[in-house]
Amino acid sequence: MSEVTRPVSDLGQDDRVLPFAVEPLDIRGRVARLGPALDAILSRHAYPAPVARLLGEAATLTALLGAALKLEGRFQLQTRGDGPVDMIVVDFDAPDRLRAFARFDAARIAALSPADGRGADLMGAGHLAFTIEQGGDFSRYQGVVPLTGQGLEAAAHEYFRQSEQIPTFVRLAVAQSVTAAGSVWRAGGLMIQFLPTSPERQRQADIDPGDAPPGAIMHEVPEDDAWTEAKALAATVEDHELVDPTLSSERLLYRLFHERGVKVFEARPIADLCRCSDERVRGMLRGFTPQERGEMVGDDGRIGVTCEFCSTKRVYDPAEFSASE
Repeated sequence: MSEVTRPVSDLGQDDRVLPFAVEPLDIRGRVARLGPALDAILSRHAYPAPVARLLGEAATLTALLGAALKLEGRFQLQTRGDGPVDMIVVDFDAPDRLRAFARFDAARIAALSPADGRGADLMGAGHLAFTIEQGGDFSRYQGVVPLTGQGLEAAAHEYFRQSEQIPTFVRLAVAQSVTAAGSVWRAGGLMIQFLPTSPERQRQADIDPGDAPPGAIMHEVPEDDAWTEAKALAATVEDHELVDPTLSSERLLYRLFHERGVKVFEARPIADLCRCSDERVRGMLRGFTPQERGEMVGDDGRIGVTCEFCSTKRVYDPAEFSASE
């Protein structure tokens, strides 16, 4: 990341991820602010409000994590659970493409009480998976953590504790605001990580194996004072600050860390762009047998394929695939 010098605006810049560092505390982090890109993703499917909020959190978390990729690579967040929202998929294609969708049971969502609209209630028990494909000679990596009734913030903390072993703090916020043009969705997220140069300062307590005998003394590591302070400062951020269009990410970071000094780097743009294409869909259809394609033919004698992410529908004549075989 390169340092840049620029005026600091009071107005937030939407669809951006801003990297930053608090060097006296050995902290690196990112702030994500999603506006029109997120609103397009959520409005396209007309999700019920609880589902839209949960998917907005997932998209924001994916933007925070995916922005670590440079010019190529792919980051995917996926959940599977037994709750009313049984699947979420969010893809980030470097350097800036974001797409997302959620699968849900409309009847179960409608039956929820206002108090049961949290992400933990919607996802239920299952798992959260992060998949990283950096491209080139790098191998594919996947980390999985169980969903046991917690929300995405808590699940992300568990992932970093177990898989990455990097002290990490995440806050996510999603809101629907009313404008002259109608209601729009906005989201914001803050992530900080403790990355001291000394590995000893980054050590964490061993994970409970779950089968320790009664009375066993668990391994404990005192939390570094710098990390304790950084978490306490980051935890003061309010949801409304993360989604406020009149508050820039730079001003927000100054509010949180001005006593220690915060340095920001070049922001990364985020765009609502799907990777689906006519060529990809045709290639997929060619991979099916003639019998399988025959079962896809609709009443109009054609094969219709709708992208789950961007809702684009493409229609094909089955004869064109038979002729090429």
